[in-house]
Amino acid sequence: MNRREFLILSSGVILSGCDLLSVDEKKPKLTFIAASDGHYGEQITDYKSNYNNFINAANEFHKNNSVDFCVINGDIVHDDKKYFTPAKKQLDLLKMKYFVSKGNHDPATPDEWLKIWGYPMDFDFTINNDAFLIMSTSDLGGRYLCPDISWLSLKLAEHKSKKNIFIFMHINPASQTKFSVECNSIISLLKQYKNVRAIFNGHDHDHDEIILKDGIPFVFDSHFGGSWGTDYHGFRVVELYDDGNILTYMMNPHTKIKSGTL
Repeated sequence: MNRREFLILSSGVILSGCDLLSVDEKKPKLTFIAASDGHYGEQITDYKSNYNNFINAANEFHKNNSVDFCVINGDIVHDDKKYFTPAKKQLDLLKMKYFVSKGNHDPATPDEWLKIWGYPMDFDFTINNDAFLIMSTSDLGGRYLCPDISWLSLKLAEHKSKKNIFIFMHINPASQTKFSVECNSIISLLKQYKNVRAIFNGHDHDHDEIILKDGIPFVFDSHFGGSWGTDYHGFRVVELYDDGNILTYMMNPHTKIKSGTL
């Protein structure tokens, strides 16, 4: 590619060939994986193989690239809490630290969730100068909900001095997809914090792109299980660099596709 040419990415972001090379030649300071919709227990799928394939691909990527953590962004199981134990047993085979968010097909009470995973449905953590928020967007019966705005407001204020805030919630709150919800108060709140770099969503298995709303990137990761969606099972990688650049791409699940920036 000529250094004056431009690569137009699926996210709608335009990145110069020179900038793309400069990012790729550096080693990221932090790398994480976002994956969703394993649907362990969905009887019309080969859910055990889907889990095995994801675990193997993620571990292979980690071996070659050193992943700091992974977020399984909802729909870990499919409508029956008995599947949490075997699904967690599979996820425990990941070679990197991982976290989970609650999806609409994950039938657990807050107390049950805490007992299974060791942290609440809404929780946060920090790594160096970056903050990560994980939130629930459904109730016990699977009803689609906006995330808890009181908790989110509190955490955004708490982390307002962080360089970046990344938020994970299963259901898209910006009314951008067929199965999203409209949470105008959430969008208005997010717009107040310029360090919110991305909202990561699962749920919509047929979306693997970045969709902007009011300047906020909403980032989808396809699916690694389930009975519908994109024609591949994959996961998303995000790489943070010291110069402030953030590169993201999908793994298909062993080939890098759909590169973009946040």
